[in-house]
Amino acid sequence: MKPVLIKHLGQHKDQEVFIRGWLYNMRSSGKIIFLIVRDGTGLVQGVVVKKEIGEEIFKIARNITQESSLEIRGTAREEPRSPGGFEIQISSLKVLHLAEPYPISLKEHGVDFLAERRHLWLRTPRQSALIRIRSELEKSCRDFLHDRDFILADAPIITPTACEGTTNLFEIDYHGEKAYLSQSGQLYNEATAMALGRVYSFGPTFRAEKSKTRRHLMEFWMLEAEAAFIEFEENIRLQEELISFLVQQVLEKNKRDLDLLQRDPSTLANVAPPFPRMSYTEAVDFLKGRGVDFKWGDDFGAFDETIISRNFDLPVFIHRFPAGIKAFYMKCDEENPEVVLGADLLAPEGYGEIIGGGQRIEDLEILKERLLLHKLPLEDFEWYLDLRRYGSVPHSGFGLGLERLLAWVSGIDHVREAIPFPRMLYRMCP
Repeated sequence: MKPVLIKHLGQHKDQEVFIRGWLYNMRSSGKIIFLIVRDGTGLVQGVVVKKEIGEEIFKIARNITQESSLEIRGTAREEPRSPGGFEIQISSLKVLHLAEPYPISLKEHGVDFLAERRHLWLRTPRQSALIRIRSELEKSCRDFLHDRDFILADAPIITPTACEGTTNLFEIDYHGEKAYLSQSGQLYNEATAMALGRVYSFGPTFRAEKSKTRRHLMEFWMLEAEAAFIEFEENIRLQEELISFLVQQVLEKNKRDLDLLQRDPSTLANVAPPFPRMSYTEAVDFLKGRGVDFKWGDDFGAFDETIISRNFDLPVFIHRFPAGIKAFYMKCDEENPEVVLGADLLAPEGYGEIIGGGQRIEDLEILKERLLLHKLPLEDFEWYLDLRRYGSVPHSGFGLGLERLLAWVSGIDHVREAIPFPRMLYRMCP
């Protein structure tokens, strides 16, 4: 008999099924044992009745330990009180491996205890739900971009130069030469965009930030899109459409996961373009009006972003930042050269920046000036300057942080749960 996934039991009502999985929990009521089995797609209750299954198998069922792997056969029946709405009247049972005493019992544990056992913590329904939502977000990102003629063009992880700055780089020895783990694939995306028109990369990026906030990881995944002939406003609209699409896909495909996480879907149901906008200058005035001592020209911290974003029910764009606090490649606004045509998208409810993007400088001489202004050696960026020497065009792009997006969509408190194996300050195991 072909195995059935628990999430597909609704297609097999009142039929005999074959399930493979692990024992999540067990309870007994005299001559009946209830086995809660998980298989990665959901939970189901298996009912073992002594008089129907026999003394020998009943004894085996009674002695199964938490997280033992097993196979069960039986009839799938609708049962609203059971996890997933179905239960299986077990007719046969086979233990594949009897697990040793499991270290994560079904009770509350401290964060450090769980973090040290992350490889096992992942098996809990909450953590599995988060990974399923993450999977849907990744798939939907690709679907959205491919439907709009973007091509996946992978960017390198090992790079010879900095992209976002020189203070938070992971330095490595590359056969005697100094190299770094990538902060961003953007510069390489600009090169592939000049070849293919519309491109994106999707992979891990690295920031050696001395931060222990709930928003920061040393290694996180970023979707980075870049497009030739797209300017600032079109870039903003693309981001609005992307976020709206992603949220709606999760609401449609991950309803049970959101329910398990106790995430109120009504907080996400109205996520649709257009998103509210504030210029950087308006945001500074907004903060000052609420008693925050903030100086024009400084960058926003987590506290400032939280105050701003909690004033909106939708993600909010903060645009036209001072040129001095943004990357060298950002194009200045022709109407006000002190600010750049860039924008950060802040998630509501205090989750911080989920997208950063903007229009890039397409003029060779201006780009050279900006590199020198940022004290970056021109010789290290000759290949990047070539993109302005040979067929330069207006172009724009953005980077989306997957873990922060997932944290907001799922309503969790810390990004450490938004990635299977988080890398944080002072923790890189398991």
